[in-house]
Amino acid sequence: MMADTSALYESVVCVKPEVHVYRIPPRSSNRGYRAADWKLDEPAWSGRMKITAKGTAVYIKLEDKNTGELFAQAPVDQYPGSAVEAVTDSSRYFVVRIEDGNGRHAFIGLGFADRGDSFDFNVALQDHFKWVKQESEFARQEATQDSVPKLDLGFKEGQTIKINIGNIKKKESSGPVKSRAAGGLLPPPPGVKASTLVPPLAVQQSIPVAPPRTATLLDIGDSAHAVAPPSQDLWGDFTAAGPGSTQDTRSEWVQF
Repeated sequence: MMADTSALYESVVCVKPEVHVYRIPPRSSNRGYRAADWKLDEPAWSGRMKITAKGTAVYIKLEDKNTGELFAQAPVDQYPGSAVEAVTDSSRYFVVRIEDGNGRHAFIGLGFADRGDSFDFNVALQDHFKWVKQESEFARQEATQDSVPKLDLGFKEGQTIKINIGNIKKKESSGPVKSRAAGGLLPPPPGVKASTLVPPLAVQQSIPVAPPRTATLLDIGDSAHAVAPPSQDLWGDFTAAGPGSTQDTRSEWVQF
């Protein structure tokens, strides 16, 4: 039974400019229809096919290609189903059940001149009913959620809560902090002798060196006259002695 779609808008799903309608013989067996049993070279009608959708319902409409006058209409409630059935010996032909709106129906053969048109016809119907299935699943999930009582987690008027944040300890270090070595140096790594380590230049003790004394021009002048000690000539006694003192001098050398 088709749903009431009077309040919904109609959309066009697929349009094919040329299709053919055939009178088909009654089904002879349960194996399905065969297009080879039809008079394919003598179609009963040719025109345009249009597939329209209105809500979840879909319709196959056969119209005159020039005037747009409706020739026949086939409401489809599911696919694959009894409303549209593919033949067993070709992919371009289908058996469609048409209705006149007064409860009467008939089965006709529908054929496409191009194989691509028949493929589009098939895919358009499949996509529509796939969407219908998804919509019904969403509606069922929403109905299930509405039937389950919702959990009210809000605070009632005057309701309070108490939060205990005690027993919070500061994170302690995993071990005692090692003190630095004397002089601000870190201890040597394992396996390295302490004597091989050279302390940085900043730590080495330097011997203070007195700055050189610089003299001014005034100091140089004064030292030339006052600072210089009196000259003492070690040979003055020998040179000052006369010729007669040569004997004594020689004797003093011998005695020494």
